Amino acid sequence: MRFGTSGVRGVLGDDFTFAGARALVGALAESLAGSASTRPTRGSAARGGARVVVAYDTRFLGGRLAQEAAAVLHAAGLRPCLAKGPTPTPAACLAVRRRRAAAGVIFTASHNSPEYQGIKIVGPDGAAAARSLTDRLEAATARRLARGREPARLEWTRTVDLNAPYRAHLGQLAAPLPAAGPGLRLVYDPLHGAGVGVLDRWLIEAGCTVSVLHGDPDPTFGGAAPDPGTARLAPLGAEVRRRRARFGLASDGDADRFAVVDGRGRRISESDALALIIDYLAGTRRLGRGVALSIATGSLPERVARAHGLPVLRVGLGFRALSTELLAGRADLAGEESGGFAWAPAAIDKDGMLASALLTERLARDRRPVAQQLRSLHRRHGSSACGRLALPATAARRARLTALGQQTPARIDGCRVLEARHDEGLHCRLSDGGFVMWRASGTEPVVRVYAEAGSRAGLRRRLRLAVRRLGRGG
Repeated sequence: MRFGTSGVRGVLGDDFTFAGARALVGALAESLAGSASTRPTRGSAARGGARVVVAYDTRFLGGRLAQEAAAVLHAAGLRPCLAKGPTPTPAACLAVRRRRAAAGVIFTASHNSPEYQGIKIVGPDGAAAARSLTDRLEAATARRLARGREPARLEWTRTVDLNAPYRAHLGQLAAPLPAAGPGLRLVYDPLHGAGVGVLDRWLIEAGCTVSVLHGDPDPTFGGAAPDPGTARLAPLGAEVRRRRARFGLASDGDADRFAVVDGRGRRISESDALALIIDYLAGTRRLGRGVALSIATGSLPERVARAHGLPVLRVGLGFRALSTELLAGRADLAGEESGGFAWAPAAIDKDGMLASALLTERLARDRRPVAQQLRSLHRRHGSSACGRLALPATAARRARLTALGQQTPARIDGCRVLEARHDEGLHCRLSDGGFVMWRASGTEPVVRVYAEAGSRAGLRRRLRLAVRRLGRGG
C-alpha cells in the first residue's frame, strides 16, 4: 500500500485488497487514537473518540470497503461518519471540515481505469494528508500486514447524507443566474461517477436547464477510465451541439476534477478554463491574496492573474503542494494542469464541482459564447496552448526519462532551455515562454508529457518532439 501524489491506488484484487485496506485503516486508527488531535473539541460529542469521515465513489466494492473501514475505526474507539451512498470527494472533504473530524477516508481511484480502487486520506483541514503522515501510515501498514491477515470486521450500517450539505454549500458560493434569467442550457457528463445527482441537481435548482449524459452510477464507467480528457469528451461535445446548449461540463470519477466544452462541442484546455475562472473571480473582487499554480499549468492563468494585480506562485505537482499555499494564506486560489481547482476558504483540496459552478456563474452573467470570451482573453493577455499526453511506462521509457534528467537538452523545438527543474521529473522552461515536461505518474503506470506553445499547431508539434525523445517505448 504505497502512497502516490493522491493517495493509494492499485488494481482491485491484485495490489489493492481488502486485507491491505483494513491494515491501512487500522494504521490510521492507531495513529489517531494516540494523537492529541483526537480529543473532543467544541461542538463534538462529549463521549467517544474522534470523528472520521468515511466515503466512497461509484467504483466496484466501494460501499463494502467503506463499511469495513467504518467498523475498523469503531473497533479502535473512534466515531465513523459513513456516507449514505456514493459521494464526491469534495463533499467528503467539506464534511471533514464542517464536522471537525480528525481525518477522512475516501475510497476512490479518481480518474483511473475501472479495475483500480484506492484510498485517499484527508487531514482535518480537508486537504490530502501530508507526506509525513502517509509515510508513517505506509510503514505501519506494512508491519500490520507482516503480522498476518487483518481480521474482517462486521459491517457498519449507520450512515449520513454528505451530498445535501455540499449542495447547500455550493449555493452559498455561486449563483449561476443572477442576471441572465432562467433557462441557461447546458449539458453535464459525470462519466458514471459520483458527481451525478449532486452537481446536476444543484444546477437545476439554481435555474439552469440541464441535460445529463452517463448519469447512471456504473462501476465500469462505461468501459473506460472516468477521465474527462479529449477522447471521453466526444459524446459530451456531440450532445452540446445536438441540443444547441451554451456549453458542456464534465467531471471525473470522484468529481474532484472538471472539464469544459464550448458551444460547438470543442474541448477547452484546463489552463484556458482556469484563466476564465481567475479572470471572473478577480473581476468580481473575490480574490485578494494571490494564485498558486502547478509548474505544468499553462502561462495564460498566470498572465491573467498578474493583470489583475495578483501575485502568482508556482509549485510542484500534486495538489497537496497547492493546498499548502492556500492553508498558509499565500494564495486564495489554486489550479493545476489536470483540471484541479480550489478556492479558499470554500475548498482547500480539488473541487471540480465548485469550479463548474463558478464557471457557470460567469457564463450566466456574460452571454457571449465561451469561445468568444476565450478569444478576448487571448487578445488581451497573449495566445497560449497547453496540453499533455500519457504513454505506457515501459522499462525503456523509464530509462530514457532517467537519461533525460541526467543530461538536460540545451534546445527544444528550436528554443533555448532557460531553466530546468528536476524535482518533478524534468521541467524545461523555454525561451519563447512555453515549456516541456516529462515525468512518471505517481498514481498510474504511465509516463506523462506536458507542453505549452503559442498556438495549437505549435503545441501538437512540441508534444510530438517531446514524445520522440522518449523513443518508441520498447
